[in-house]
Amino acid sequence: MSDSVSGSAGTLIEAPKSRGPVIAAVVVVLALVVGAIVFALTRGDDEGGASSGPVVKIGVVGASDPYWETFKDAAADEGITVDIIDFADYAQPNPALSEGELDLNQFQHIIYLADYNVKNKDDLVALGSTAIYPMGLYSSKVDSVEEIKDGDTVVVPDDESNQARALLILQSQGLIELEDGGSIYSTVADVDTGASKVKVKALKADLTPTSLPDVAAAFVNNDFVAKAGLKFSDAIAQDDPTDPSALPYVNIFAARAEDKDNETYLKLIEIYQDTKAVQDGVMEVSGDTASLVKIPAADLADSLAETEDATRAAGGPEKD
Repeated sequence: MSDSVSGSAGTLIEAPKSRGPVIAAVVVVLALVVGAIVFALTRGDDEGGASSGPVVKIGVVGASDPYWETFKDAAADEGITVDIIDFADYAQPNPALSEGELDLNQFQHIIYLADYNVKNKDDLVALGSTAIYPMGLYSSKVDSVEEIKDGDTVVVPDDESNQARALLILQSQGLIELEDGGSIYSTVADVDTGASKVKVKALKADLTPTSLPDVAAAFVNNDFVAKAGLKFSDAIAQDDPTDPSALPYVNIFAARAEDKDNETYLKLIEIYQDTKAVQDGVMEVSGDTASLVKIPAADLADSLAETEDATRAAGGPEKD
C-alpha cells in the first residue's frame, strides 16, 4: 500500500505516522517518575523509619564521641531521628536552646545551668540525668601535687561553676586558701594570695589543655581530656564524683520549660539511660571515670531550684 493518499486538490498528503513509540516512551517516563516518588517516600522505612518520625536537634560539646552515633541508632530504632549539633565551647548551647535552634542540649551540670538561668533570667529545665564526671588536674611537668613549687602557676576554667569546683580541689590539696573557706561560688578573686602556695590563672575551658607546656598544672574538663591527647589516669588530683555532695555536678539533658513533659524528649532520655551500648560508650570515653546516674526528674528540678536560689543569694549578676 502507498504511504500517501490523494487529496481533493490533487496534492499528495502524507499518511500519519504511528504514535506507538511515542506513547510507549511516555509510559516509560511516567513509570520512572512514579517509581522515584515511591522510593523517596518509602526509603525511610528501609532505614529504620526515621523519615516518618520526629526529628530532635540536640546540642553537645563533643559530637565526635562515638557513643552519640550509637545513641542515634538506638533512637532511630524507636522511630526518632536525632540530629547532633556540635558546639566549640560551653557558652553557646544554652542560648541556642533558649532561642529554639535546638530541642535539647547535653553538655552541662546543674550548677552551670543554674548560673546561666539566673544571669540570663531564663527558665531552662533539667529534663534527665546522664553522669557525674570528676574534674582532674593535669601536668606535663610534674608527676604529683607535691612536686608543684611555691609561686608556680595553675590554670583553672574561667566559667564560674567549673572555676569554683577547681578552686575547691586546689584548696583540698593545700595549694591555695580561699577566703571564708570557699564555696561553689568561689572565683579567682577569692584566693588569698598571701596564704596560697601557687598563683591561679583562669582560661576558657577549651584552652586549658594548651596551657600545659607553660604552667605547672591545669584543670582539664572531661570533654577535652582525650581530645588533648591526655589520659584520665594521668590526673594528679581530682574530686570524687560518687560523693553525695556532688549532686549539683550531675550532667543533664536540658530543655525549654514548656517542653518538660514532651514525651519524645523523655523517651530519648530513657533510651540514653537504658541502652547498654550507649552507657558503655560513655564510660569508655570517660576512661571509666564517670559515675552513671538515673536521678528522678523531680529531684533534678529541686536541686536546680535550690542552686538557683543559692546563686541569687550569692549575688550572681543578672543580665538585663
